[in-house]
Amino acid sequence: MIRRLLLIPIVLTLLAAWPAAAQKQKQTPLKDTPNNDTPLVQPSDQQAVETAITEMLGAWQIGDVDMLRKYFADNVLVVSGLWEPPVMGLDKYIQAYQRQRERVRGAQITRSNTFIRVNGNVAWAVYQWTFIGEVDGQPAGYHGHTTLVFEKQNGRWLIITNHTSYANPPPPAAAPTSAPGAQPPAKP
Repeated sequence: MIRRLLLIPIVLTLLAAWPAAAQKQKQTPLKDTPNNDTPLVQPSDQQAVETAITEMLGAWQIGDVDMLRKYFADNVLVVSGLWEPPVMGLDKYIQAYQRQRERVRGAQITRSNTFIRVNGNVAWAVYQWTFIGEVDGQPAGYHGHTTLVFEKQNGRWLIITNHTSYANPPPPAAAPTSAPGAQPPAKP
């Protein structure tokens, strides 16, 4: 009986100390855990390029220059859909983007038919896009194609070439008119 009475304070002490020890263990970070910026499962290169395109277009739409810079190499070459010289370098591209963005409101870009090919540290992506928004205060809508060339630099996929083309359909053909004095076609 005396042994049982002596065991009770020991058991109670251990039970009281156990939650405190567990809480202390929870507060101590594990050495081998990744930081919050590192995903537990690394995406495939194909997925990483897909994500870069999606996030880059999102940054373009909302006008976030700092976010946009994350997706382009410093030596990027950009060919626009307009008849103008290509833009060489990230700083010049950002300046051109900001001039263009000043004219645009409510930009919405929808991407479709994306194809991505990865070969080592280089990747190509082609896609079609539709732009809806306001340009110079007027409603506007455009269709086009873009080809992006990526290079993996320090573990990140960066755009090194961006070539965009407009592909708006031609205006509808005017209804044929009869020449003066011509007879209408005979009815069958």
